[in-house]
Amino acid sequence: MEVILPGWVEIFWSAVVLLVILLIVGKYALPRIYAMLDERQAKIEAGLSAADKAKADQAAAARERDEILRQANTEAHSVREKAGEDGKRIVAEARNQAQAEAQRIVEAAQRQIEAERQTAQISLRTDVGLLATDLAEKIVGEQLTNTELTARVVDRFLDDLEKEQNQQTAGVES
Repeated sequence: MEVILPGWVEIFWSAVVLLVILLIVGKYALPRIYAMLDERQAKIEAGLSAADKAKADQAAAARERDEILRQANTEAHSVREKAGEDGKRIVAEARNQAQAEAQRIVEAAQRQIEAERQTAQISLRTDVGLLATDLAEKIVGEQLTNTELTARVVDRFLDDLEKEQNQQTAGVES
């Protein structure tokens, strides 16, 4: 049995050494180990509270972001509406300016046409008067020397022709 069990002296001294080691470890090492464990637990709790705070901050930031996005969408919508109204206003102004310009061009064209018509009428009257005078000279066989009298006769003849033509067009229209 001595091979399996050591002697009492060895057991005693082993127990004393073990007890001294336990006392030293218990007095010096264990408080440090417990302090480290407490410190580690405090860090873990601080980390967990920081994580909870970060989650809360993240949720608040998400709410704030959503609010900012909603405000931005509202503002963008109002800007789009204002731009649409401005566009309609600009188109209306351009249309009004174009209509005014078209009206001005039409009026100028009508004035020019009227002036050209009067010029053509005067030219035609003069040409008809000359032709009538030439024809009358050929028919009568003499030259008409009183140009003033000739012009009055031709004018009266043309006025009568215009009156007849106006009466015929008025009769056709009614």
